Amino acid sequence: MEKVDGQKHAEWLKSVEKRVGLKQINPQPYWGFDDLKYKAGTKLKNTFYILADNKIEGGKEFFKFSHLKMLTQYDFNKFLNCIENGIILIDFDARTGHNHGTKFRIRQNKWPELYSECKDIY
Repeated sequence: MEKVDGQKHAEWLKSVEKRVGLKQINPQPYWGFDDLKYKAGTKLKNTFYILADNKIEGGKEFFKFSHLKMLTQYDFNKFLNCIENGIILIDFDARTGHNHGTKFRIRQNKWPELYSECKDIY
């Protein structure tokens, strides 16, 4: 029987505590604004948001794309405002035994808070 996420996370947290402890990291990691502006700008400058349904048949995965949105005119100041207002969340994704990296996630349908132009393609 597969463990529920809560159990897996509790076991992972115990393993972290045993290996390195749960005290504050010293020195504290951070992003400088110039680094963050550059990295976010290269990833978010112009992008597409795609929704798709998936199914597996005969061991192969198939996708049906149901919505495509073109997002342009990204603005770093809007990015910072989104973080401050809880529209963009920071996800430290290291819960499965190895580090998947840090991610920024935006709440659904909040693209106009980050981009000046949000155009539905289909």
